[in-house]
Amino acid sequence: MLKYDSIAGLIEEARQSGKRISELTLAQQVEEIGQSEAVLYDGMRLSLQVMREAVEAGIDEHLRSTSGLSGGDAFRLQRRVAAGESLCGRLFGGALVRALAVSEYNAAMGRIVAAPTAGSCGIIPAAVLSVAEERDLPERDTVLSLFTASAVGMVIARNASISGAEGGCQAECGSASAMAAAAVVELCGGTPEMVGHAVAIALKNILGLVCDPVAGLVEIPCIKRNAAGVAGALTAAELALAGIGSAIPADEVIVAMKRVGDLMPPSLRETADGGLADTPTGRALQEKVFGKK
Repeated sequence: MLKYDSIAGLIEEARQSGKRISELTLAQQVEEIGQSEAVLYDGMRLSLQVMREAVEAGIDEHLRSTSGLSGGDAFRLQRRVAAGESLCGRLFGGALVRALAVSEYNAAMGRIVAAPTAGSCGIIPAAVLSVAEERDLPERDTVLSLFTASAVGMVIARNASISGAEGGCQAECGSASAMAAAAVVELCGGTPEMVGHAVAIALKNILGLVCDPVAGLVEIPCIKRNAAGVAGALTAAELALAGIGSAIPADEVIVAMKRVGDLMPPSLRETADGGLADTPTGRALQEKVFGKK
């Protein structure tokens, strides 16, 4: 039975059983929580629906956060993608739109799924919904992919952290990017081994990212980091699906992420005392929102 001790463990369980990681995760949750597979599936299906609704609500020209620091960028990008002007094409451009939309909706106090956190809430919806729409995939497969993402998130949380205050933004957007990459690989028919490589690649590419929210709010630079996070997730998934592996195993990357996070000074771990928050413009924006200290 799945224990979420390691990515290698997830892969080995899947290999021995001949099942997908999502199927194993769902079965383990049935046993641990004591609810039926149908009930747990419907719960995850509801999460997917909330993600869809957050995307739709976030693509609003007039959406603004309570602070006034963000809003409307998803609409601007959507207009460019819809006009066929995106440099990245429909799938990639649409994923960036969705990442911005969910993050902006979060900043405007909308209803989102913290996946795994509010600050990284746009990455998994953007990746999963974009790929599912582009390939016209069944809803059941899309819902199940979120169980795979969850399994990866649980391994990371157990062995490192998903908290920016503890491990920097690598622990939030990095974890979300790895979870999203895992979900996409499974959605596209990749093997459990490919899932592991995608997790490793996604985390490696965001290793060391600090958490430095301007004015202490999950807006600047967090919203645009969600767009970068889904870009990283799709990159990792694409490489893994092509049979490109990570030289460093996923579990070792996760441990490295924890060690890097432990080395970060408090000023770079969600305190808004360093990084972009401590720039002249960052300090000016804090005064604009909260007034002078």
